[in-house]
Amino acid sequence: MKPTKETYDELDRAYGHFNKALFGDALPSCIITMQRHKQAYGYFWGGTWSDARGTAIADEIALNPDHFRTRSAEAVLSTLVHEMCHLQQHHFGKPSRAGYHNREWGGMMKAVGLIPSATGEPGGPQTGQQMTHFIEKGGAFEKACATLLAAGFSIPWQALTGGDEATRKKKAASKTKYSCPCCGLNAWAKPDVRLVCGECEEELAAAD
Repeated sequence: MKPTKETYDELDRAYGHFNKALFGDALPSCIITMQRHKQAYGYFWGGTWSDARGTAIADEIALNPDHFRTRSAEAVLSTLVHEMCHLQQHHFGKPSRAGYHNREWGGMMKAVGLIPSATGEPGGPQTGQQMTHFIEKGGAFEKACATLLAAGFSIPWQALTGGDEATRKKKAASKTKYSCPCCGLNAWAKPDVRLVCGECEEELAAAD
């Protein structure tokens, strides 16, 4: 079991597949990371990595693992391609101020079958600071993604935090609150155990 290699090999495989299928294999290699960011499925950061000798520079594409379990593989991969369009503009276009999604970037998105939309739905603003997208039906991304998934692509490891509310509630429900009737000391333990207060030598009562 090698979770790091298994996960990153698949993400690197996806990057190579979409680079060839959607960008004519024109995009340079980058560093793909997994970063938790409350307000984003992913992000692009240009020129933030260097090799140890300082002779080569690489860009970073980050994906938020907290959403791997709650989104489909197609949706996660669409975020990867969304960020690849930022990488494309960084190298071959004219990006606006940091974080702003301009018309040129929007054109690059449309060319690969992703439609910019601030709301994630048809008709939403296509430029702005905060921007997501929706997948064009029958478009280039949808077809390229179907090919990758049919070839067996998967995200083999997925974060259990950030959205796995059922797991959190199950864990919380497995504990019972106990209180000392004399001093009010509280303790939490498994159901049906006997606890005694060390100060009062009284048995703690389970909460209803």
